[in-house]
Amino acid sequence: MSSQPTKRKSPSPLAVEQVGRAPQQGRSKASYERMFAAARALMLERGDEEFTLIEVSQRGNVSIGSIYLRFESKDNLVRAVICEALEEIVSSEEAMFERLASEALDLGEFVPRYVNDYAEVLRVNAPLLRLAMRRAAFDPLISAPGKQVADRSAAGANRAMLRFAAEIGGDAALKADSAYHIIFATLARELSLGSTAESARNYDWEPLKRELATMCLAYLREKP
Repeated sequence: MSSQPTKRKSPSPLAVEQVGRAPQQGRSKASYERMFAAARALMLERGDEEFTLIEVSQRGNVSIGSIYLRFESKDNLVRAVICEALEEIVSSEEAMFERLASEALDLGEFVPRYVNDYAEVLRVNAPLLRLAMRRAAFDPLISAPGKQVADRSAAGANRAMLRFAAEIGGDAALKADSAYHIIFATLARELSLGSTAESARNYDWEPLKRELATMCLAYLREKP
């Protein structure tokens, strides 16, 4: 694996920094972006990693040699696609929390908006999240950044809920953490994240979000 870092749009400690050589200008940069986009499109279309570098070459109009020059292996290309998706989730969540900080004035406003917005972040990114979770089971270059993103999601939700600690009954920190995990587990199951598609119950998405928010808000407000 290459020891040279990759400089993508938003530098981060995620594994995408370790698995490719991204040029910074000209035709080489355009070629790099085409091969990256081709691999991502194939993964999204098929819901798995079962594509070949020949297919990437043909779809992206790039040579096999240039793919190996930039990524050295198909595994590295897959890792780069997944880790860019993780970076996108981080960016989406940061924007979400910033927006909610200015819009939600109390716990009753925050919880429904958070559940709705977080659900949409997960839904939009679900196809690549599923692939990330499958690969994380055997690939430390995905499991480590994946855990980092999960920890950041939990910490961000806890901080946001604890802005309204005075409205939370009982142990506010414990309840905020529990509420986050209930929200994530419910949405993840419905989106088949980390599980088979058969595990989803196929609830209507909008009512599910509303009922989940109502349940969590009642739990947070309940006095011991």
